Amino acid sequence: MNANTNNSNGNRIIPLTCSGHTRPVVDIQFSSITPEGKYFLISACKDGNPMLRDGVTGDWIGTFQGHKGAVWSARLSKDSEKAVTGSADFSAKVWDTHNGQVLHTFVHNHIVRATDFNHDSTKIITGGKEQKLRIFDLYRPDAPAMELLGHEGMIKAVVWDEQHHTVLSAGEDATVRIWDLRTMRESGTIQCDAPISTMTLSSDGQYVSWAAGKTANFWKPDSSFEDVKKIQTKENTSSVSLHPSHKKFVAGSDDDLWVRIYDFETEEVVEVYKGHHGPLHTVSYSPDGEIYATGSEDGTIRLWQTDATKSYGLWQKDDTSNA
Repeated sequence: MNANTNNSNGNRIIPLTCSGHTRPVVDIQFSSITPEGKYFLISACKDGNPMLRDGVTGDWIGTFQGHKGAVWSARLSKDSEKAVTGSADFSAKVWDTHNGQVLHTFVHNHIVRATDFNHDSTKIITGGKEQKLRIFDLYRPDAPAMELLGHEGMIKAVVWDEQHHTVLSAGEDATVRIWDLRTMRESGTIQCDAPISTMTLSSDGQYVSWAAGKTANFWKPDSSFEDVKKIQTKENTSSVSLHPSHKKFVAGSDDDLWVRIYDFETEEVVEVYKGHHGPLHTVSYSPDGEIYATGSEDGTIRLWQTDATKSYGLWQKDDTSNA
């Protein structure tokens, strides 16, 4: 712990610093809550070594070793039994999270920037520099991938929305594309004002969130393509994550070192914190909303408590009040 800031209520926020990576952290994701009441945090880093951590404490669990280049994307399956990573070594790998072993390696023709699982972890989807989406069947890993074509720039983010039978993809062509998995065709597009850097599905599946230039964008997949809540930000926004309550969201910027919390309804910044020594590339709320994680150019992940008045994980009331 080494950085702290007072929030709007005067309570001191002390983030936990998770070290271990040696280069910029470019992607983080919390898992769903397991039947045992736990959750995990996975991170992708330019050092080529994605890591798995305890989601509450940030304690290191293991490193997935095998990529030969920067890892741009890391995602956990719904049950946290598997992980999928996309790399600059032109491959996507699926891992066993219990022993860290590679289960499958899927070779591509260029850099893989985005990955995700379907709901039951039987398939993965990838996207990247080739400007095409590939869907691989983990039961038939040697079978040719299904391909979806339409992007006119590098794909930087993919989301598999099983609830609405769709996949969403986005990237440098400033377009969110929605693909109907029943027909394997593009069913709609959402045009943005700038290239899209990150995109995630909320823990309850109700919102898709993405960062595009100086905007934070939120869309309900069961609404029209025009019904996007676009919030203007003063800084270039690199990543956004919506709190499970849908009342606020966290945003990171690659313009400065600050973490900003926005009120979802008023669209105003309500809290600002500084802890990193480099710009923020990725942010994510935990599935219970008690903490959020930030990943930075400085090579660290920091965990921040949502409510500093509560005891949670390694944060205890007495420790906070006496800090």
